[in-house]
Amino acid sequence: MSNAKLYASSGEFKSEIELPVEFFGIEPNEIAIYLAVKAILNNRRQGTAHSKSKSEISGGTRKPWKQKGTGQARAGQNTSPVWVRGNKAHGPKKHKYFEKVNKKVKRLAFRSALSSRAKESRIGLFEKFDFSSPKTKDFLAVAGKAGFEQKNVLFLATPEERNLIRSLTNVPWARWAWIKDVNTYDVMRARFILMSQDALKLLTGGLR
Repeated sequence: MSNAKLYASSGEFKSEIELPVEFFGIEPNEIAIYLAVKAILNNRRQGTAHSKSKSEISGGTRKPWKQKGTGQARAGQNTSPVWVRGNKAHGPKKHKYFEKVNKKVKRLAFRSALSSRAKESRIGLFEKFDFSSPKTKDFLAVAGKAGFEQKNVLFLATPEERNLIRSLTNVPWARWAWIKDVNTYDVMRARFILMSQDALKLLTGGLR
């Protein structure tokens, strides 16, 4: 059983509520978390690094000088890696870093990440993010009163909470993600996970 602190819209603490066991109360599977995070980070890589081979370097294939008798080191062509402006030996080539993770593993990893944060008492709920207009000052006042200021916080937002998103855009220690898009890496990267009760309903109501 995992509990989370419930805060009013103003940031004032109200009570503790029980979180859904299937999302926040399982035994975290570290292997699943590792596989999911590794795949997410690898799939973000472009894989466009490329160094020229001998055939792509501007130069000739004619032997620069005869093999023996000149007193110089042997040389076969001026595109050799040991020459200035030659090709790079064993350099990077374009390739894909894509990794596939099965849906069951993804789901297990995500719920394990949430459960891990819940066990550490790093999940916070708000009755509502009631911002009539996007104001960073109002956001900082709520976060300060709730005790989450300067603590690497991830807010899970619903489409109706756009004023919250606009209010925290300029805050360096706060990030946000849509409920439908948040992944294991986002959860593990943050120190605290905060969301409204409406967002919690979406998270546990079949979107995952």
